[in-house]
Amino acid sequence: MADETGLDFSDQIAALENKYQQALKDLYKHLTPIQRLSIARHPNRPTVLDHILNITEKWVELHGDRAGYDDPAIVTGIGSMDEKSYMFIGHQKGRNTKENIARNFAMPTPHGYRKALRMMKYADHHGFPIITFVDTPGAFADLKSEELGQGEAIAHNLRTMFGLKVPVVTVVTGEGGSGGALAIACSNKLFMLENSAFYVASPEACAAILWKSSQAAPKAAEKLRITAQEHYRLKIADGVIPEPLGGAHVDPAWTSQQIKITITQAIKELENMNTEELLQHRRLKFRSIGGFQEGIPVEPKRKRNMKPSEVNMPKAADIELEIENLKKKILEAKGPSDLITTQAIEKLKKDVDKEMTNAFISMGLQEKLESVKLELSKASKDTSSQPLNRNLKEKVDKIMQEFNHNLSQPGAYLGLKQKLEKLNLVSRLIEKEERKQKLKAEINQKVPAELKEKMELLKNAEEKISKGEPVDKELMEEVEAVKKELVEVLKSANLEVVGVTKKNVVTAPPELKEKIEKVNTEIYEEIERVINEAGIRGRIEELKAGIAKGSSSEDIEKAEAKIKEEILATLDVETLKEKVKSLTVELDLPEETVAEGEISAENGKFQ
Repeated sequence: MADETGLDFSDQIAALENKYQQALKDLYKHLTPIQRLSIARHPNRPTVLDHILNITEKWVELHGDRAGYDDPAIVTGIGSMDEKSYMFIGHQKGRNTKENIARNFAMPTPHGYRKALRMMKYADHHGFPIITFVDTPGAFADLKSEELGQGEAIAHNLRTMFGLKVPVVTVVTGEGGSGGALAIACSNKLFMLENSAFYVASPEACAAILWKSSQAAPKAAEKLRITAQEHYRLKIADGVIPEPLGGAHVDPAWTSQQIKITITQAIKELENMNTEELLQHRRLKFRSIGGFQEGIPVEPKRKRNMKPSEVNMPKAADIELEIENLKKKILEAKGPSDLITTQAIEKLKKDVDKEMTNAFISMGLQEKLESVKLELSKASKDTSSQPLNRNLKEKVDKIMQEFNHNLSQPGAYLGLKQKLEKLNLVSRLIEKEERKQKLKAEINQKVPAELKEKMELLKNAEEKISKGEPVDKELMEEVEAVKKELVEVLKSANLEVVGVTKKNVVTAPPELKEKIEKVNTEIYEEIERVINEAGIRGRIEELKAGIAKGSSSEDIEKAEAKIKEEILATLDVETLKEKVKSLTVELDLPEETVAEGEISAENGKFQ
């Protein structure tokens, strides 16, 4: 605008720049742990080689673990600062995707740690102080690294570093991930850049383990205490190295000089110690991290607040069994207000509420939910009779939409999903039972008293038939007449009669039980013979496997139909029918019952 108009905007530009600097200052003075981690992972953040080249007058990089490999994720070499030689070791990241792939994203393999170990022994032999730079997400955890002894290589480094007779200083420049960082960080002095992080597990991994969602990473970052300030407060870090406003990438040279000043001061302090004092200083530093103090006796037994044992926690099978028992109680209950059933349902509801609350917390929706609840309570007080505010309804819908989306993720919140499914099943059962009781009461009111007496006759006749007692023809005719009369009464009461079913419960006399079992065995043997001769056994097993894997219902139905057709084509159905018919005659069943019987190709039973 100044060029176009010829006006002087210097004052306005200066005011805007001052405002910007103030806003930047306010922002970077109150960074959250996850924000500091984001700065530590910034792609433009200076790498270990950048710092080494900025602080050394001479630098020679050394390669190889002398076992046939040179890991590019760890750089080692000798450099001089103020005419004094040092051994530099550090994790090296790349600036872009190509460099990161070449450097394996600063995740060392066992070869890298063995290279670092070789250089430490070399420095120890020649009396060079060791400076290590940490900037790694962690050790590379692929199959090949595990086969080559990743854990052994890290453990070997940890043990060896506590025996080095030269001063060791570590600077965390970016992120320090677990044992992969600690393998070159067992030092006399540990310093961290202002926006660096040191952790046993990344916040994303921690959130996925504890809260089953990586969205809880900000909360995990706070709980893990990963920042330089927290490490200094806990006396894990010996100092915090300042960074320029906006992070180290804003002014890499100035940051490197701050690192150089800190290193030289620490080395001067450590050089005043003799070898024994230096080793003792390093050991005591790490012993004090765990709260141990020399000369003070340790309590043999100390109570700690541990995570509740999962031994007594309900498992999926226990929940299934509990629901089945609850289902039986509902179906057997005299009414929906049965005390035992109500208590069991209330317990299930409480469990679901607890799981829901934990799910909302892990998804990071608890604060939003509390805010909406507060607004709802205010709205209900102000306008009790009016409908819900549209904006408030949209907020509620948005929260529930996000909750349902997270809940629908495969493998997430399995316990909650299971309990919700069971609660829905229980609710449907209760509703069904209530409808049944209501309909029963309604029918009882509409059926006249004289018909009820006749229904007793019907009931007695059915009991006789079920016990296998002979029933005379006149009684059967009377029973049929009562049935017709009952149908007419129900129709007159505006109740639709869908159909009349027959309860054919036949109890065979003891002398016929053997014959029934024999016929049943013959049917099963015939079906087994057909399956073996036709070579269908393999396809039946394939069908079972498909059902277990959750194949589409269409494919399963087609396979079932094909298997049934082949069984029926080979099965001697007529012979089996004759055997069943002769058995029913001996049981003295009515002819219509015999007509309704049929051989099922699916299971070979008389139905």
